[in-house]
Amino acid sequence: MANQHDGRPDPDALLAEAQRSGRGHLKIFLGAAPGVGKTWEMLTAAHAKRQKGMDVVAGLIETHGRAGTREAIGELEQLPRLTVPYRGQVLEEFDLEAALKRRPALLLVDELAHTNAPGLRHAKRWQDVQDVLEAGIDVWTTVNVQHLESLNDQIARITGVRVGETVPDTVLDMADEIELIDLPPAELRARLQEGFVYRPDVAARALEGFFREGNLGALREIALRRAAQRIDKDVTRYMRSSAIPGPWPVAEKVLALIGADDAAANVVRHAARLAEALHAPLTSFHIERTEDNAKVQAALDLTVQLGGSVVTQSAADMVRAVLDYASEQNITHIVVGRTGRGRGLGRRFSEALTRQAQAFTLHFVPVPAAAPLRPATPQRRNWSPYLWAAILLAAVTTGGAALKGVLPQEAMGLIFTGLIAATASREGRGPGLFTAIIGFFLWNFFFLPPLYTFSVADPRDVVALIVFLLVGLVTGTLAGRVRQEAATAASRVEALRRISLFGQRLSRAVTLSDVMATAVEEAAAITGAGIVLLAQSGRLTPEASRPAGTALDEAAEAAAEWCLTHDVETGTGTATLPSVPWRFLPLHSHGLVAGVLGARATAPPPAPIVQTLATLADQTALALERARLAMQTARTEAHEDSQKLRNALLSSLSHDLRTPLTAIRGAAETLSTMGEQLDPATRADLLAAITQDTARMGKFLANITDMARVEAGALDIKRERLALEALTEAAIARTPGAFSTALNIAPDATHVRADPMLLEQVLVNLLENAVKYAPPGSRISISAQRQGNNVRLCVADEGVGIPPAELEAVFDSFFRASRGDRVAPGTGLGLAIAKAFTEAMGGRISARSPRPDLPADGLPGTIIILELPAA
Repeated sequence: MANQHDGRPDPDALLAEAQRSGRGHLKIFLGAAPGVGKTWEMLTAAHAKRQKGMDVVAGLIETHGRAGTREAIGELEQLPRLTVPYRGQVLEEFDLEAALKRRPALLLVDELAHTNAPGLRHAKRWQDVQDVLEAGIDVWTTVNVQHLESLNDQIARITGVRVGETVPDTVLDMADEIELIDLPPAELRARLQEGFVYRPDVAARALEGFFREGNLGALREIALRRAAQRIDKDVTRYMRSSAIPGPWPVAEKVLALIGADDAAANVVRHAARLAEALHAPLTSFHIERTEDNAKVQAALDLTVQLGGSVVTQSAADMVRAVLDYASEQNITHIVVGRTGRGRGLGRRFSEALTRQAQAFTLHFVPVPAAAPLRPATPQRRNWSPYLWAAILLAAVTTGGAALKGVLPQEAMGLIFTGLIAATASREGRGPGLFTAIIGFFLWNFFFLPPLYTFSVADPRDVVALIVFLLVGLVTGTLAGRVRQEAATAASRVEALRRISLFGQRLSRAVTLSDVMATAVEEAAAITGAGIVLLAQSGRLTPEASRPAGTALDEAAEAAAEWCLTHDVETGTGTATLPSVPWRFLPLHSHGLVAGVLGARATAPPPAPIVQTLATLADQTALALERARLAMQTARTEAHEDSQKLRNALLSSLSHDLRTPLTAIRGAAETLSTMGEQLDPATRADLLAAITQDTARMGKFLANITDMARVEAGALDIKRERLALEALTEAAIARTPGAFSTALNIAPDATHVRADPMLLEQVLVNLLENAVKYAPPGSRISISAQRQGNNVRLCVADEGVGIPPAELEAVFDSFFRASRGDRVAPGTGLGLAIAKAFTEAMGGRISARSPRPDLPADGLPGTIIILELPAA
């Protein structure tokens, strides 16, 4: 903030200037509409720079087939365009790397809002320009006003066309210079008709759509206003960096001063009308006080509803705070209310503002005429602080009288002064001043000679009394003010603490129900009760409430519906249905109202509470949107996983059923047509093949059934004490090709606690997997060792192994590891079933490859490790 009292420049402004000095200079040619001549003007100015010896390079100029634009490029050096293949076509983009390597003094880059092709360093061209500027290269660029992000909705309402490519407003603020390129609507339409902007067929449609004369007039006004706002910012920045006191009446700005009186809302309405007439921004300014009431918050809410902004501060000198802010923001008009009922800004404030605000235009708004007709609501004064002050004064006086022979009379004056400071600090300015005045008379009456009269014999005592009274009054006032500011600061700290804690809790909320439960708990902690209602089919539905079972009556439901429909706060302390004992705030999502947050408040909440609730509503809306996106992402991923499983299952069914069926069919047809001609050995081989392939199909269907049982949770687990040796031998006997498996069970690992049928099936699946991927004649072994309370069972083979990156995935359904060129038959369910059965029995399963005990020049081998509870 600029120090306008000692003539020093604003440090923030100087820092901003220093940051600008380290990068390139940015100039934006801002167009009111397409076709006004931005690019042509930029090229003309660039030729003038080149003639003066500057190194000028055209990074990218979009001609759009216009001969005049191509001719305007002339002899300017052009960077080759970067070609990017995209969806069967080749796109030409700005080559950022080439521009940084070439490093000209001035680079021309057309169409700042352009979206780059996928795969480039940045998604938008304005981001490329940022990199060029950071490299210290000056840039000239072009953009139309309809591409500014903040104007997107406004432009869409005016023209009926929503612009897809936008740039943040901060990019325009980043520019060191802006040149507005403008044409009267009639002249621009004539250029379209003559074919200078679009082809004749396109121009005809454009003239009936985007380029209607009314649209162009509105766009022209918006561009002029936006350029004027930028100029005003430049002037303000210059004033701050040069320590020039304001205001400079470059652009009109309206400031409404809000106090806790009857004129507060009227001040806002008058200021809004003035701002609209002057086409100026509106700001409501309020200095927080402990006596703030619902009128203040209603006026601030009204400001937001009328399109203005709100600024609140805490300051001891209100006039100085107002003038400092007005000077810093280059305010030209200050609107203030005359004194009415309530503890508002006051007549003294108005008089002081009139004397000191000579550089501003002041507007005094009278109290509404209807105000005196409304019966004043009687306010009950709290007399307890005054009672306590009287009791303390009596106690000090009694104690002083008892110690009169010990304490000198001057000491009592100091004691009374300390009592004044303590009372004002604890109870406020009123009780402090009361203590000062009563203490003045008590000291005079009981302790200064002549005693028990209000006369004073010694002239020095007269001076002491006068000084005591003045010090007491000043001390009481200052201490009360400090207490007030401390209370305001404490309320702000508490609001920030609540917001911080709420943000942390929301960050941990995952689902919509978690977010809503957190929101209503926080609202209930602030006001006593909270509720969240979400919009469904145009109606509000209660989703969460605290305390549980909290419901809305008919009036509250109407207030909530109004909040949803009109996107305004309703209920107590607002201008809409203020008699409803709830405060409803809209929850915004993608520019729409997705629901309503309600907080029950029997009295209008003070400003800090309202601000906390508003922040609570904003964070709740963001968290709800985040939870919805997370749920949508989870559904999408689940759908993709389901599709992958479906495709894998269909592929497996196609291969693992069709192959044996084909073999069975072929063997059966051979036996049917040539049965008598075949020798017995051939017939036996064919029958054996039919039997083998039938068993293979049965095994496949059994695996599918087992996985279905696992995923449906239909397993009936029996945990029994099992002898590993017998169970393992049974599994070896069931597995073809595993008869030579070596078995080594440690003496302390002979028994486990598991389901006999499931464990045997797990061992069969592991042995089948070992036989399938191990070369014929290789060694398969099963070993068991005790490890703490578990038994570690290892099934080892000398096969092709598993790539390290796939060790975790081998237990997924339908997954088959990449094991060289070999493709073994199977569904990819064996290890998945083994894992599901093992975990169902309370165990764990893992894979290890390569085996550490095999030679490095041979096959790596695999170890499947089971860990089961020992028995």
